[in-house]
Amino acid sequence: MHPAPSIIAFTTLSGLGFGLMVWLGIGMPGSTGLVAFVFFAIAYALAGGGLIASAFHLGHPERGLLAFTQWRSSWLSREAVLAVATLIVMGFHAVGRVFFAADWVPLGWLGAVLALGTVIATSMIYAQMKTVPRWRNPLTPALFLALSLGGGALLAGQVTWAVILLPLAAALQLAYWWQGDRAFATSGTTMASATGLGHIGQVRAFEPPHTGPNYLLREMVHVVGRKHAVKLRVIGFSLGYALPVVLLLVPFSHVLGALAVISHIVGILATRWLFFAEAEHVVGLYYGRR
Repeated sequence: MHPAPSIIAFTTLSGLGFGLMVWLGIGMPGSTGLVAFVFFAIAYALAGGGLIASAFHLGHPERGLLAFTQWRSSWLSREAVLAVATLIVMGFHAVGRVFFAADWVPLGWLGAVLALGTVIATSMIYAQMKTVPRWRNPLTPALFLALSLGGGALLAGQVTWAVILLPLAAALQLAYWWQGDRAFATSGTTMASATGLGHIGQVRAFEPPHTGPNYLLREMVHVVGRKHAVKLRVIGFSLGYALPVVLLLVPFSHVLGALAVISHIVGILATRWLFFAEAEHVVGLYYGRR
């Protein structure tokens, strides 16, 4: 699928922001005053910035409020509702920490649960899509959750948890790539099933349905070269997982901590680009592009 910069920024930054909110909600770190204000400001900047970036991916941003009305059937709508609920609850929790040095535990835990729910809802937007076999497996929400919690632990200064969760996310990333590379071939979807002509005989493309590009080709069909995909996987894995863990294992300093955060974000942006670019939509079969 077309890897739109807005959706890459949204899924990466909001995941980090809501992951940080999980740790802040359960009191890790349990800072108050100005230090707490900085942590909450970072969390809101990432989560809010990601949500704003997602609005640029809408065909009609002015209709964005309609997303809140379909929560019974749409994971996108559930994500929107949960995100707003998280921001409101964590806002009250932040007031207690920053201005009253008070740890309102029930409120913090509620905010943490809502933040986790938001990340799960985001991941399910992709994991429930039958038309993209690479996304439709349990590893998709598992990877989103591990990255959110691992990245959040990194931002929250929870070194021990970051050293545990980032390798876990790395293992899930490798498993996701291995499973994803086989998903389209094992899904059973072919040109015959895509066109509905399989009962006649062997189906092959005679000529494209359109002489020029259209919306489906622009948004749903994107081909990334195998050589480039391998390079980006190595870069994303090295910067997003390996280097941050190495930097956390050496004697800690704020400079190395900042480098670990920057490296992680850059690496995850690369893997998230691949998450979309390598996602093969079955509509490509209809156009003879798979």
